[in-house]
Amino acid sequence: MKFQRLLGITMLLLSRKRVGAQELADRFEVSLRTIYRDIEAINAAGVPIASFAGVDGGFEIMDQFRIERQIVTFDDLSSIVTALKGMQSTLQDQQMDDLLTKITALITKSEQNRIEEAGEQLIIGVNPWMTRVEEFKDKLAELRLAAKKRNVVWLTYASSEGDTAVRAVEPIGLAWKGNAWYLYAYCRLRQDCRTFKLSRIRKLQVDMEVFPRRPERLEDLDAKWGQRGAESYITMVLRFHPRVRVRVEEYFGPEQVKVEEDGSLLVRSEHPADAWLNGMILSYGPNVQVLEPKSLAEEISGQARRIVELNT
Repeated sequence: MKFQRLLGITMLLLSRKRVGAQELADRFEVSLRTIYRDIEAINAAGVPIASFAGVDGGFEIMDQFRIERQIVTFDDLSSIVTALKGMQSTLQDQQMDDLLTKITALITKSEQNRIEEAGEQLIIGVNPWMTRVEEFKDKLAELRLAAKKRNVVWLTYASSEGDTAVRAVEPIGLAWKGNAWYLYAYCRLRQDCRTFKLSRIRKLQVDMEVFPRRPERLEDLDAKWGQRGAESYITMVLRFHPRVRVRVEEYFGPEQVKVEEDGSLLVRSEHPADAWLNGMILSYGPNVQVLEPKSLAEEISGQARRIVELNT
């Protein structure tokens, strides 16, 4: 235990400019007297630690000291730290915090100064927009722990149509896809693996029941994410007004967009036929016309009429 604490103190000092004695005592849950003895032991082992008195005082490892990192470059380490910070901002994981401390410890003091002076060039954020972040973090933490311990979870889940139902699921893992978090789990109601969007989980309760490990792996399920049978796709032809060209090219890709003589945009694309498709088309308002298939044009027209009736 003492060895782990000494290593932890060393790594923390390597990753930080200066750390106060009280902060170290609180972090490692020992007395100040123990911290002072630990600092002496680390110094005796050959790691040069300087102490500073006063309000901004504390302990600091001398600039010349660093851990040999062999083939990993400064840019490599900076990229790893950026990625870890992005995940750390969402996941409440002490192991990830410790890993970030260890990786940061491999960056020399002078390199850390370079980072501080230049500022960040890249920020990775996986917190969904317009959410209560702390509540979302709690939900992620509970589901991750349930997947790790193989505890059954009861979900109150809302469908895209707004209907809610209670499901008993066996969580397999979590994945960030596109702009949202998803839970991969075996659904006992459907007797098959399903994905559950976290933003649609209204309530969750972790059960003490432990389920047996199933053969499905998270990486295999993730590889199938978004795959559907050919029968669920339709080939559609849409005409857009030039004013929405940026949005159209962002969604469909410039290679699927044909610019006509009058400037309008013609798009031929295959897409799963579902409620999400209808909402996407309606989001363009009067800037889109459904040319094919006729059934899709009628469905969009019907929904538009119902919207008008509802708001008049």
